[in-house]
Amino acid sequence: MDKFDERILRELRANGRIANVELAERVGLSASATLRRVQELEKQGVISGYKALVNKSAVGIGFIAYVSIGLASHSKKAQLEFEQHVQFVDEVVECHNITGANEYMLRVETADLPAYKRFHADVLGECKQVNAITTMVVMGSPKDDR
Repeated sequence: MDKFDERILRELRANGRIANVELAERVGLSASATLRRVQELEKQGVISGYKALVNKSAVGIGFIAYVSIGLASHSKKAQLEFEQHVQFVDEVVECHNITGANEYMLRVETADLPAYKRFHADVLGECKQVNAITTMVVMGSPKDDR
């Protein structure tokens, strides 16, 4: 990667739908050279996809929390079972295996506090691997570059 690839990535992170001609102007290359570089970055897996940023409140998400999960057992089996338990739960939009006092950090998005309470009881509370749950409610997000 060189300075042009870095510029391309910076521009695409800011706007994944930018037209190739405009991208080329911003990074200082011809349109054909820029397109070749973008395609090569995609081929190499540096660019793994493009996503739409969604206004959470417009789609009914009014409550966001990070949830720290401690497991009853530190075994690989317990970890795999927990991961399978949350894999297809719509409210869990991120699941990270972490270091520290607990094993997992989840990003959970629900319509409101009562919906989160149901998730807490029905999903996390019913998972036999879960030993500890700590919820941190998002009050605001002054920076969110995901």
